[in-house]
Amino acid sequence: MQWDTIEGNWKQFKGKVKEQWGKLTDDDLDRIAGKKDQLAGRLQESYGIGKDDAEKQIREFEAKNSDTRP
Repeated sequence: MQWDTIEGNWKQFKGKVKEQWGKLTDDDLDRIAGKKDQLAGRLQESYGIGKDDAEKQIREFEAKNSDTRP
């Protein structure tokens, strides 16, 4: 799945993102608005991880949801 599919259907994917990263608040998810770089930054802040780890987690999330419809 391409990230632009997630970005385009962000409202539907917010629940899955919240399941994956429970520390993110609804306000965080609204601010992220499907932007991959915003999500990476918020993960770094909320979980105290580095950029590489955040991007790896996002890639894994993307792969895990590749066959899932929002």
